[in-house]
Amino acid sequence: MKVLKKGIFFLLCLGIFYALFVLCLILSGTKEQPSSTPDTVLILGAQVKGTKAAAYPSAVLKERLDAAVPYLKKHAETTVIVCGGKGSDEPDSEANVMTEYLLKKGIAKERILKEDTSTRTKENIQNAQKKKELGNTVVVTSDFHLYRAKLLAKRLGVKNVSGLPAVSKSSAAFKTYVREICALGYGLLFDH
Repeated sequence: MKVLKKGIFFLLCLGIFYALFVLCLILSGTKEQPSSTPDTVLILGAQVKGTKAAAYPSAVLKERLDAAVPYLKKHAETTVIVCGGKGSDEPDSEANVMTEYLLKKGIAKERILKEDTSTRTKENIQNAQKKKELGNTVVVTSDFHLYRAKLLAKRLGVKNVSGLPAVSKSSAAFKTYVREICALGYGLLFDH
C-alpha cells in the first residue's frame, strides 16, 4: 500500500510540475512583441457565430481582429492572411467572416488573402504558406495560444516569426488555459 501511495504522489507531483512548466511557456507568449518590419500578418481563426446571412466573429475571434487592425493600419504595406475554414457548427468560414470584419474596419481588400480550408493551427500555417512566401511573419492570435502558434510556425520553416498577442478577456479564460496546457503538451511531443 505504501508503494502505491508513493507512486500516486510521484505521478501527482510530476503532473503539477508539467502543468507549471507548460503554463510558463504559454505565459511567455503573452509578452511577445511583433516585428516592426513585417511582410505578412497571419491572423489565426476562431469560431464564428450567427447565420449564413449574418455571420459574426465570436468574442475570441473579435479580440484577435481588433488586435490586428491598428497594427495593419500602421504597416500598410503588409499582406494579411486570414486563416480558418468552416466548422460543422459554423454558418460560414472563419476566413470569410474575418475578411468582412477587416473590410469594415478600413483594411483594403487587395491586402487580404483568404485561407479558408484549415481546421487547426498547423493547417492554418501550412495553407498560408501555399498562398504566398511569408517572409517576416507576424502571427496574430490569442495571448494564451501564441507560444504554440509560433512553435508550429518555426517547425514548418517560417524562419522570421514574431507574434501579436490578443489579450483574452473572455469569461472562459480558465478553461482556455487548461485546454492550451493540454494542446501545447501534445504539440511539443507530436506536432512536427
